[in-house]
Amino acid sequence: MTKWPTGPADFAFPQEDVLGDPLQNRHPLTVSEFAAVINDTLEANYESVEIVGEVTGFKVNQGKWVFFDLKDEETSVNCFMPIWSLRQPLEDGMKVVVRGTPKITKWGKFSVTISAVRPVGEGSLKKAFEMLKKKLADEGLFDPAKKRKIPEGLTRIGVISSTQAAGYADFVKILNARWGGMKVITAHTQVQGLDAPDQIIRALSYFNERSDVQMIAILRGGGSADDLSCFNDEKLVRAVAASKIPVICGIGHEIDESLCDLACDVRASTPSNAAEMLTLNRNVVKAEILNNIEKVKQRIFEKVDDAKKYNREKIEKVSHGLLTKYIEPKLNETQKIIKDVLKNIKHEFELKESYVKQKIMVLSGLNPEVVLKQGYAILSGKISPGNVVKITTYESEIITLVQEILKRRKDE
Repeated sequence: MTKWPTGPADFAFPQEDVLGDPLQNRHPLTVSEFAAVINDTLEANYESVEIVGEVTGFKVNQGKWVFFDLKDEETSVNCFMPIWSLRQPLEDGMKVVVRGTPKITKWGKFSVTISAVRPVGEGSLKKAFEMLKKKLADEGLFDPAKKRKIPEGLTRIGVISSTQAAGYADFVKILNARWGGMKVITAHTQVQGLDAPDQIIRALSYFNERSDVQMIAILRGGGSADDLSCFNDEKLVRAVAASKIPVICGIGHEIDESLCDLACDVRASTPSNAAEMLTLNRNVVKAEILNNIEKVKQRIFEKVDDAKKYNREKIEKVSHGLLTKYIEPKLNETQKIIKDVLKNIKHEFELKESYVKQKIMVLSGLNPEVVLKQGYAILSGKISPGNVVKITTYESEIITLVQEILKRRKDE
């Protein structure tokens, strides 16, 4: 552990140093060399650091560089960043968290070069939100005329979310329960924090380059205003608005509003609501089909009856016996054929429905969660003495050490 000087005695050079005897090659550092050594030390120990504080002295120089101080009750630190890294509006008095690298400038001033900054706290978040909202609205970024509808016949969806989040699990569950058969391609990203916006932007670019999905869904369950603030990142909001593929956002709870919600094509109140908006309800569709079959059948019968009545009147004028003997049996036979056809259609529909239900039951029985719920456990890891393995039960995950492996004795 390095011992830092604490008093004048700590700065005394040994006699050998003065005489140059055994450190004859050591020489004083130039100012530039000293700054370089300090910066190397800072970079080695603090390659990236996150700091929270209040903005003061905020200014933009030449439209390219941003300068401000970050302070708390006792200390102030100078901060610098290129303006393109500033993705949420700042002003004096805002509380923010920054990520940056500390260094000594060539003017001998200690500074932090900022790579990312995000407002924190209710007041600062609200102020930054309103400032950026007005700026982007004035540019027409939220224009309703630019919004696109959910494509008809939707079969392929690109999802951007954390696969470990409850909102994502709810989305997939409802998607399968309502219709099923939807192809979902998921890009796993962080959905909160300083790194989340760039990860989501890369996922949007990935799906737009692939062009094999019809809709992109950005999902994130509920959370605090700080948690959801990444969806107010200017670069991310612009990427959502510029997507070639329509975007639906299901972020937070119903009362939450983000700038991504305003920029996307379709806004859902929650991830679950997004799944409902993207899929049809199979039960409703089934009822509509059966209802339409009944309407068609009724209409056909009405047409047949009208034709029978009309032809009966015309033919009876020519021959009273001709209708009963030849035509009426043919009409009755036609009506019977129509009934049989409609009956077969309905039967085939019911067979298909039964087949799908059987497949769902089989797949449900293969769900690992069902097996775990029955009292079984899943063992993962390299099973050999001295190795650590994980045992997963329905309610727990157990990390244990394999001590001995015994051969199992099976009943003959």
